Amino acid sequence: MTKISNMIVFMALVVAATMLQSSSGQATHVVGDALGWLVPPGGEVAYRTWAASRTFVVGDILTFNFTTRQHDVAEVNRAGFDSCNGTRPISMSTNGPTNITLRSAGEHFFICTFTSHCDFGQKLAINVSASSAAPTPQPTTPPPATTPSPIATPAAAPSPSRPPTTYTVGDNLGWVVPPGGPIAYETWARGKTFMVGDILVFNFNNGAHNVAEMREASFDSCNRSAATNTITTSPARITLTTAGEHFYICTFPQHCSLGQKLAINVTGANSATPPSSSAPTPSSTTTPPPSATTPPPSSDSPTTPGISTSPSPFNAPPPPDSAAPPSFRVAALPFALLSIALAFLY
Repeated sequence: MTKISNMIVFMALVVAATMLQSSSGQATHVVGDALGWLVPPGGEVAYRTWAASRTFVVGDILTFNFTTRQHDVAEVNRAGFDSCNGTRPISMSTNGPTNITLRSAGEHFFICTFTSHCDFGQKLAINVSASSAAPTPQPTTPPPATTPSPIATPAAAPSPSRPPTTYTVGDNLGWVVPPGGPIAYETWARGKTFMVGDILVFNFNNGAHNVAEMREASFDSCNRSAATNTITTSPARITLTTAGEHFYICTFPQHCSLGQKLAINVTGANSATPPSSSAPTPSSTTTPPPSATTPPPSSDSPTTPGISTSPSPFNAPPPPDSAAPPSFRVAALPFALLSIALAFLY
């Protein structure tokens, strides 16, 4: 009986752990971020821009932050979204904040049903993808072994992790005086990664707008006299050449103070780490030839009497007789005297 109880407890823990693991992949999206769920000052572009920088999958949660009895959130079909008609909602939430779990893939549409709120831009359309597991990494096959060549082949230069990206400021809104103030361009820039080498494109009507870069202090106060690098012809293409904060405004009267201003943060250049210059050069397997000036054997090494070696023309001459051991000189003396005696006899 105790074993059965332990097994039941174990299975319950396994099920709980599995459920916890499956739910850990859910993402919670706060609609509008700090803006919340209200009538946006710039019209529906605020929520359209917010949604454009995010990915929604089945199981994710939308959090709508609003004041109860001043707003609500209703899910409607496409026709109800386009016409701002909330009379036949798919679901309705009247208490804020409210959480809505995305339970199906496809397009989802949300509006506020208070009078004219949807018409003034309090509406959100998103596209939800089916839940999927993380992509399986490709197996890393090691390169085939090759015999090192005595001539080193220069390594190919590493390619950047991503090519430069071109951003159209405001997307479809373009570079204009936004109807809702600076929130439009603040929302557009949020969630984007700007890097050195990327390009900003400002689309505006020539003669009605321009784009100028500013310092932060002048940007905050919209001090048009401190503007630099003013571009008056559209489309204006600005390449981000330095890291750090960059500030842009339109210098036409009141345009900056009404919200035609953009602040972004640019990170370092997007390039891979260069290869190390200390990479070993493939070595040759050829054994170097013996030196032509091989030193003679040491006098301490044993020698075999009676065996002579002819000197090689490439070797150093043999040592003089005085270098021979004393025992060899004593043994050779009788032979020398015998040779002299024979010479006198004949």
